[in-house]
Amino acid sequence: MTAVQSFGDTRDVGSTASGGGAVDTHPVRRRRRRRLTGATFIPWLFLLPAALIFLVFKFIPMAEGIRLSLFEVRPFLGDVFVGFRNYATILQDEKFLTASWHTLVLAGGQTVGAMVIGFFLALLLEGHTKSLWFVRSAVFLPVVAATAVIGEIWRLFFYPAPEGFLNELISWVGLGPWEYIHSTDTSLVSVMFVGIWKHAPYDMVLILAGLAGIDRQQYEAAAIDGASTPQRIWNVTLPALRPVITILLTLAAIRGLRVFTEVYVLTGGGPAGSTDVWMTRVYTTAFEQSEAGLASAGSVLLFLVTLVLTVSVQWYRRWKEAR
Repeated sequence: MTAVQSFGDTRDVGSTASGGGAVDTHPVRRRRRRRLTGATFIPWLFLLPAALIFLVFKFIPMAEGIRLSLFEVRPFLGDVFVGFRNYATILQDEKFLTASWHTLVLAGGQTVGAMVIGFFLALLLEGHTKSLWFVRSAVFLPVVAATAVIGEIWRLFFYPAPEGFLNELISWVGLGPWEYIHSTDTSLVSVMFVGIWKHAPYDMVLILAGLAGIDRQQYEAAAIDGASTPQRIWNVTLPALRPVITILLTLAAIRGLRVFTEVYVLTGGGPAGSTDVWMTRVYTTAFEQSEAGLASAGSVLLFLVTLVLTVSVQWYRRWKEAR
């Protein structure tokens, strides 16, 4: 009899296993079963409160919103199932179509403006100088401030009278007074400016992280080849920042399509609907016109557009990386 030991397990193998001759030693592997202990469930216990909060305040309301979009909501009288009639009504409603155009213009302007300004801020504040932390923190303050507070402050800045803050400043160079958010011609641009001012520092931080990962030898090689600073930015910096730019475009597009707070605080969709965006139109439909079914259908449509946009950008990014 010969003993074969494998993984702490000793078994006897008879001589008949080798036909009566020499005994071959074959390792015997034993699949260890994972024992369920209290430590296995501890991580799930930490996740449970957050999962419950998401379930109660996000997923259940989302499901209820999808359900209500298929009904004509009549409080105290009973809801009436109408199928996709609410969606058809929204897609044919002139106010919703106008709000969708304002949303696209506002989202596009804020996205491009915030990325361009954030890029130049990142170039200015890039480096390892210890004193830069204070400047970066000061520049980043608009991001952490509450949007409602920012909207209220800028509403005061946009006071249309000659003694208003901004009108007083531009009067020093012989301009103004302008009406800003109180005019149908300049209200949308004024709201766009506030969004750029708020979101540009956020884009700056992400671009700074991307700049930190660029090999400095590429800049040195480009300088040796005689490339100017704009050429180095165009041929070295921007190609290296392509993944960051893709992420920024995705986040900015979603953020722009869902814009609500700054518009509601600054103008409430006015004057004369010149700043009415999709979310303010949904809010007005639900809480001022008491059309919860139509408002739910509008929210579902916005969710679907955001989902398609996000999936498309991610698919394009992976397709470009695979080439």
